[in-house]
Amino acid sequence: MKHTIPAVALLALALAACTAERTPDDSAATPADTADAMAGDPAAPPPLDQPADDVPPATAPINQAPDLGQVRMDGYGDMRFGMTAEEATQAWGGELETAGDAADACYYLVPKWVTVPSDFAFMIEGGKFVRYDVGTGREIAPGGGKVGMDAGEIRDLYAGRVEETPHKYVEGGLYLRVDDANGGDGKLVFATGKDGKVTSWRVGLPPQVDYVEGCS
Repeated sequence: MKHTIPAVALLALALAACTAERTPDDSAATPADTADAMAGDPAAPPPLDQPADDVPPATAPINQAPDLGQVRMDGYGDMRFGMTAEEATQAWGGELETAGDAADACYYLVPKWVTVPSDFAFMIEGGKFVRYDVGTGREIAPGGGKVGMDAGEIRDLYAGRVEETPHKYVEGGLYLRVDDANGGDGKLVFATGKDGKVTSWRVGLPPQVDYVEGCS
């Protein structure tokens, strides 16, 4: 016996086929559809064009001035030229050892972690803090100068403020004396070797900042 499919059943099958043809596949989904789908699924990864983590603030330009730390033309950190030795020690906030004889008119105070006093020390004369000396590249002088730079770089950094005199002990060496750009009493003095490279620098008040031999 031959069976026939009722007309109503044929109509239902045709409608189902049309609906399937009109349903978009995954590749045709819009960005909004994708975002909506992921919003409902916490485990879904973020879209490829979005960072997985928070974006940090823009960093400073690479040519910005260096961080000069504690150095100042009127002292170092909380220490100010003219303070008594006791006041300067208290302002330092750590242990300072005496290099030389504290009974002398001039001597140095040195942080405990310093092994060679000429690398970093604070000069005391007449009972007052008057100067500090640096002989390594660990510190950057006010204005950006440091050990290892050549005299030309120092002249450029402190253009119009550099006074040059011959080194007392090194043939071809120089002392490059720099005034405070803000008009203060402090002076910055760089010493260079015969190759023109900075070997040490110091900041202090005249006349002590010009003592070539320090407290010697």
